[in-house]
Amino acid sequence: MKFSVASRFGLVAGISAAALCIGPLAAQDKSSSSSSSNNETVAKPLSKKQLAKKQKELERELAGPWKKWLNEDVVYIITDEEKTAFKRLKTDEERQQFVEQFWQRRDPTPDTEENEYKEEHYRRIAYANDHYASGIPGWKTDRGMIYIKYGPPDEIDSHPSGGSYERPMEEGGGETSTYPFEDWRYRYIDGIGTNVNIEFVDTTMSGEYHISLDPEEKDALLYVPGAGLTMSEQMGTADKTQRFTRTDGTHLGTGNQPLPESMNEFTRLEQYAKLQKAPAIKFKDLEAAVNSTIRYNTLPMQVRADYIRVTDSTVLTTLTILFKNNDLNYSTKDKVAKATVNMYGRITSLTRRPVNWFEDTVSAQVPAEMLQQAMNGSQIYSKTVPLAPGTYRLNIVAKDVVGNTMNNFEMALNVPHYDEDQLASSSVILADQIERVPSNSIGTGQFVIRASKVRPRVGDIFKRDETMGIYTEFYNFGMDEKTKKPDGTVEYEVLDANNQPVITQTEPLSAIQNSSAFLVTVEKKLPLKSLAPGKYTLKLKVTDKLKNQSIAPSAQFTVTS
Repeated sequence: MKFSVASRFGLVAGISAAALCIGPLAAQDKSSSSSSSNNETVAKPLSKKQLAKKQKELERELAGPWKKWLNEDVVYIITDEEKTAFKRLKTDEERQQFVEQFWQRRDPTPDTEENEYKEEHYRRIAYANDHYASGIPGWKTDRGMIYIKYGPPDEIDSHPSGGSYERPMEEGGGETSTYPFEDWRYRYIDGIGTNVNIEFVDTTMSGEYHISLDPEEKDALLYVPGAGLTMSEQMGTADKTQRFTRTDGTHLGTGNQPLPESMNEFTRLEQYAKLQKAPAIKFKDLEAAVNSTIRYNTLPMQVRADYIRVTDSTVLTTLTILFKNNDLNYSTKDKVAKATVNMYGRITSLTRRPVNWFEDTVSAQVPAEMLQQAMNGSQIYSKTVPLAPGTYRLNIVAKDVVGNTMNNFEMALNVPHYDEDQLASSSVILADQIERVPSNSIGTGQFVIRASKVRPRVGDIFKRDETMGIYTEFYNFGMDEKTKKPDGTVEYEVLDANNQPVITQTEPLSAIQNSSAFLVTVEKKLPLKSLAPGKYTLKLKVTDKLKNQSIAPSAQFTVTS
């Protein structure tokens, strides 16, 4: 799916340039002008017939891609004011300009054709269509709407076949049988709150789930007398017929039992209304600091960037950010000490045109009595951003919420270009943790690269009693016609401060698991106990015998006692 406005909404053949304004038009009243000495014009409202004609012209104007964009692509995030303004536009050029400005307002990344917000929006539409379709496209379903607006939930409790179900006590307890349903839980949605629970029920058994405001709507035995009774009804303190006389919009069988605040009628309606709104930027103060030329450095942090190729035109840029615990401020409550850092990051071109952005929170909490021991530790955060090859500027603003200290950090991102005819490599990542991830976690989560969790050591400083992980990818090998595999070697060499080799090892590419002409992944663990304290250089020399090419990326690291 392409996200370019130009490619999605280019020139549209056959669209007229009729005016779109529906309001009253000034018209010349010929009879009045003939009898009036000063030839005045008189404004007359459009008749019903004229209004209907204008409406038909409008519908013809908005047919094709404009109608799809308005009623499908952005139907959940466009405001009424924007929709009204869009319908008043007269030319395709004006509409295309409106579409570009629409995405700029939301990202916010002005003056760029593509941005992360827009790409993620269309990815969610594609996902909804693939997973939630049920006779109608997935994006039209309630699950599709919520997913497109707020992304995947943090937890899903799915009952795709319904069946036997033990109610929680807040719903009255007791066992019943249910229609298929799903409970989605978001730990936090900005503007709505924490622990946001949304229940979807498929009462028609057709696969089309809808948002339910009644926790008992999923009860398949609701209208069966004497079946699926709650605990109160079994004990005789409530009668099932009372479910149908409740005035709170539910059919709960809890009798006079008070409900928790989350199940209050007005709380449920308020949440439902808020779910219809588009997400907002969380940290306005940090965004303002990014736009400022003032540099804050009262909150020390370390940042590194690594690059992993995806395609010839897309490179995953992994940012790793580290805060030392002794640089953070802690507040103590209920014998727990907690530090919180809010972050806002922006990636721009060298001319300061925004390209991408992210925001998140890093927190640390320890028992208050162990706070002193925890000061030697650190907090590490990872963010992966897809970028086209080129040079960018990264700005990260971090704010310690407790101590009110800040850092406005800036560095260059040199995203490499990969020529498909040349042997190439990713960054050489020296890690303090490398491990395989479960198959259902491949490619997702912090520090995950393809099928491995790789946590970089920010600063590249290791102790002698540690094991250093090595992760690198190599691309564009030649392929043997018989084996369909690359043919070559990988030489590992560790050089000391005097550029003398202290460790040397060579292995054929055929010995590396899952190697292919497109991708060879090197994952090694190097114990450091044999190395004396000092500075070292790791050099990886890879030779492709079929193409007669070689490459030798390297990385420096320090060993301490």
